[in-house]
Amino acid sequence: MPILPAERDRFPDCLFDAPPPNDSPRQWWALHTKPRQEKALARHLAAAGVPFFLPCVARRTRVRGKILTAQVPLFTSYLFLLGDRGERVSALASDRVVHSLEVHDQSRLWTDLRQIERLIRTGAPVTPEARLAPGSPVEITTGPLEGLQGTIVRSASGRRFVVRVDFIQQGASVMLEDFALIPLRPEAA
Repeated sequence: MPILPAERDRFPDCLFDAPPPNDSPRQWWALHTKPRQEKALARHLAAAGVPFFLPCVARRTRVRGKILTAQVPLFTSYLFLLGDRGERVSALASDRVVHSLEVHDQSRLWTDLRQIERLIRTGAPVTPEARLAPGSPVEITTGPLEGLQGTIVRSASGRRFVVRVDFIQQGASVMLEDFALIPLRPEAA
């Protein structure tokens, strides 16, 4: 049973259909929010018509014998804004942002975020990875995640496929079987 209905995690819905044009006045910014202000900032941006992405995952908890589900931000205190400088200033003026981080490799961040969005959309249990361990770059060869590239990390429970957002040095992971992965050559990673 959900605690509250799921809120919008991106605006517009077609945010990842195609990369933003190179000559667009809008660029990606990583907004570091005040604690527990990610969703409020997302509502503010959606009302203003400013494109953003707030990756969220379901978290289940048991309260008094009932299992409740909440949608929580995958990357605590981060929201990704696709806006021009004026829209960035508007977000900063909301008093919900601590700092905005300029993204120097726009296409790389778009690709990373698109992979995170695709990982979440599969419905597989996604786990935030705050500290990324070094590992071999791999590509998924079968199933709904076919074509995604990331890093494999061994954990106590098996192998986890990690999709990184290099810009904020965080990522998300999902458990996968070895047969679904092929190693990438260093220049392809």
